[in-house]
Amino acid sequence: MVGLIRDRKAEQGRGHVRAPVVAALDLGQSKVACFIMKPDGVRHADRTIRVAGAGHVQSRGVRGGAIVNMDDAAEAIARAVERAERAASAPVSGVIVTTSIGQMASHRVSVSVSLGAHPISDADLARAIGAALAKINLPNRRPIHLLPVAWSVDGARGVHDPRHLQGRSLGLDLLVVSMAEGVFGALSSCLERAHLDLQGVASAPVVSSLAALEEDEMELGSLCIDMGAGTTTAAVWGGRSLLHIESLNVGGDHVTADIARGLSTSRTGAERLKTLHGSAMASANEDREMLEAPPRGEDPSAGPVIVPRSMLKTVIAPRVEETLELMRDRLRHAGVGLEPGTGIVLTGGASQLNGVRELAQRVFDHRPVRLGRPQRAPHLADAAAGPAFCSAAGVLLRAAYGPREAVSARKLMARTITPADGPRVHNGGVVTRAVGWLRENF
Repeated sequence: MVGLIRDRKAEQGRGHVRAPVVAALDLGQSKVACFIMKPDGVRHADRTIRVAGAGHVQSRGVRGGAIVNMDDAAEAIARAVERAERAASAPVSGVIVTTSIGQMASHRVSVSVSLGAHPISDADLARAIGAALAKINLPNRRPIHLLPVAWSVDGARGVHDPRHLQGRSLGLDLLVVSMAEGVFGALSSCLERAHLDLQGVASAPVVSSLAALEEDEMELGSLCIDMGAGTTTAAVWGGRSLLHIESLNVGGDHVTADIARGLSTSRTGAERLKTLHGSAMASANEDREMLEAPPRGEDPSAGPVIVPRSMLKTVIAPRVEETLELMRDRLRHAGVGLEPGTGIVLTGGASQLNGVRELAQRVFDHRPVRLGRPQRAPHLADAAAGPAFCSAAGVLLRAAYGPREAVSARKLMARTITPADGPRVHNGGVVTRAVGWLRENF
């Protein structure tokens, strides 16, 4: 293994006492980014965070929504973490990984438990969560988020906090977000090779939403689309709850590949054209503006590829439009109806391409669309403050302010989830972690 990883192993072997920090690792197809937050980085007065150190490098070993080369991925992870450690002056031993690889999906589990004559208590809530956990059956899938969506009493929905109400039955809808078990195993192995503990996995669209959305958007309804290099994912919010996530194995790298094929240039040249001149919408004078790119191959006599800028748009626009239409149709097929006035927030590196916002407006029936940024991390440097870094910031925001999950990250990393893993109440008393979960979620 590379020298950097050997150095990390040696440092850990010296028994170095590590600071209690939270480290978020964003693992994508185009980049690997690490954000580190120290305990004093939680600013309760205005519910913001301060990132002590950030580092990012070009990703390697990730392709098509999966890890395809363990050593390359581990090397990229180690380098990103090392840069963040140096910037924060704080070493880390473990990270919470946010990613969109692994065929992310969600489904709901609904349960109802009978109630006695007494008002609803913490014990009744814990019992309902335990009953929901008992119904989770996802072969070859690993649950990574377990989030209560809605409570009901005697069938009356829209109850935010059912405690102290009375009725005959208590209902719960639990959202389960999962990823492919094989990809989870590969991710664990990569972290081991980089000599880092895997402290949890967070779905990129979920935590990107926490960084990019306003409280009102979560309450009134919003669709957050995270446009990465290899995948495009979406999170639907309403009533302050996550309602659904969707995932496509199509992203910005597919646009780059289309440009390389369509204009007979190299992938490097195509990426440069996309970044500097690319747009998904027509612009003035684009027929007369000529662009130059290197030819494909190594023929020294081949001249540069010269094309009008309008040709670049005709390659980019269909792919971006198709991606957004696929996401729209997937959401409709899943039965996720967007309420009138529901806005759309775009995050991820591919969302920064010119014209994407206008194209999304057209595809999603002229709903309001804006570009999202990690707005509750105001002290980030410009290089790490754009839409591409929402998911890393979102991990830290979730660690600071919630929402807390029905099952701890440590339990989610285990191979099985049982009713006993939820908040527990026994002998009339509330276990400490049940108290903490209820306090954070109500």
